[in-house]
Amino acid sequence: MAESLSADYIVVGAGSAGCVLANRLSANSANKVLLLEAGGDDRPTKNPGQFFSNLMIHVPVGYSQTLKDPKVNWLYETEPDPGTGGRTHVWPRGKVLGGSSSINGLLYIRGQHADYDGWRQLGCEGWGWDDVRPYFLRAENQERGAGEHHAVGGPLNVSDVTQTHPVSDAVVEACVEAGLPRNADVNGAEQEGVSYYQLTVKNGQRCSSAVAYLHPVMSRANLRVETNALTTRVIFEGKKAVGVEFTQNGVKRIARANKEVILSGGAINSPQLLQLSGVGPGQLLADHGIAVVSDLPGVGGNLQDHYVIAMTWRLKAGVISVNELTKGARFIGETFKYVFQRKGLLTLSAAHIAAFCKSRPDLAGPDIQFHILPATSDTQKMVTEQKMELESQPGLTIAPCQVRPESRGHIQIASPDPSVYPRITANYLSDPLDQEVAVASLKWGRRIAGQAALTPYIDHEMMPGPSLDSDEALLAYARMAGSTIYHPVGTCQMGRGPMAVVDAQLRVHGVEGLRVVDASVMPRLVSGNTNAPTIMIAEKAADMILGKAPASALAA
Repeated sequence: MAESLSADYIVVGAGSAGCVLANRLSANSANKVLLLEAGGDDRPTKNPGQFFSNLMIHVPVGYSQTLKDPKVNWLYETEPDPGTGGRTHVWPRGKVLGGSSSINGLLYIRGQHADYDGWRQLGCEGWGWDDVRPYFLRAENQERGAGEHHAVGGPLNVSDVTQTHPVSDAVVEACVEAGLPRNADVNGAEQEGVSYYQLTVKNGQRCSSAVAYLHPVMSRANLRVETNALTTRVIFEGKKAVGVEFTQNGVKRIARANKEVILSGGAINSPQLLQLSGVGPGQLLADHGIAVVSDLPGVGGNLQDHYVIAMTWRLKAGVISVNELTKGARFIGETFKYVFQRKGLLTLSAAHIAAFCKSRPDLAGPDIQFHILPATSDTQKMVTEQKMELESQPGLTIAPCQVRPESRGHIQIASPDPSVYPRITANYLSDPLDQEVAVASLKWGRRIAGQAALTPYIDHEMMPGPSLDSDEALLAYARMAGSTIYHPVGTCQMGRGPMAVVDAQLRVHGVEGLRVVDASVMPRLVSGNTNAPTIMIAEKAADMILGKAPASALAA
């Protein structure tokens, strides 16, 4: 066995949350911090063996490659899902410094204020909107400037798209014609409305949590970062977490924690590691021969994800969409534009246009989010193989998802062997409300596409196709055409009661010296993309771990 390591704080997982914690906890030179990451370094020059994979991390449009690249991606797969035709779904998760923030679609969305007030109502004291807002601000460097809802000077750069598009501009007008308000800031006072997305991009390059938080502090003497280090279990003495065991380059190693072990592996890895370590549903652990340290039935439960359903339209001949920009001479021109200007196609994110609307007018806030882009891919390959291959003819994709699903799944270890992937049961569209909203979202998509602003551009609807016009037919389409939009949360839920895993301080119930800090602690999925909220969670957790007064109290 190789040398044993020791630190005050051991952070497991260098993703959206773990990089934040490594930065904030090591800011005081008296704190010794060890950050363990199962994947490799994200910088091409630091990892020549996966130079191209890492290059694709930092070029924004490279997400189309990293979403399927096993060098930087766990590429989990769900169990066959009854609600979606018995299909399995590939779940990309980052396996590299920066975690999923290194391979995601770069969209900056916080969610609705009511999301966080709802957490507080569920017993998560100190997590209402007024409590979390200062941590969103602390993280942010908003290129538009500071204001009531935004800040400058934080590590995470937030910018506007570098290049708009005539079809995207027309989509904004069509949404307004369909009844949505223009909303220049869907991360401001209200979320409802339509605008271009803002991105976690700086100078034309991805601003992952590794770029924002970790790279600038890697030289700190009190911070040690170990890559290719797969944590296999938390070590307990009685009920107290005192360290972790991990394997690195085939060698088993031990790291001791003087103060705390903090799991930041995400909604799949964190519950898996807890279960492997004896914290989880007692019967499940017994079935795998794992001694129970704390019988917590909620570990791995409460799984939620956004289920997105792509709708596509063929654009008229002569309209230039993103599809054509990826081919031949146009692509060469876009490459030069990126190299010399850091603009254009290669700075493209997963969507251009954000639209948030209500499935029913009586709702207090939007429950549908659209990701809209003037591009179309081979949908079958995207759904079954996770391959993003754009078509040669011009197209438009309008893809809705329900932002607050009621369906719940779970994650359970399949073996006591840490290298064996856990079983992921998604249970998409298992709740009747989710089915109703799926149908309503498809009708909304058609409503947008049918407006006068898009008439000069749209030739015909491809998917679902005009022949599918009944609710039953649309639901059947939703079941067969939809998939994950990569937002799993909730599997180590925060709160009170028998299914809670962590308390409002993110301490694991029933044990000492152990916290979970990542998207798995969300009791309910937020109304939007999950990267920015996960970074906020880690910013707030750092204050809790260090015993600092909450930022909201300081602001008051």
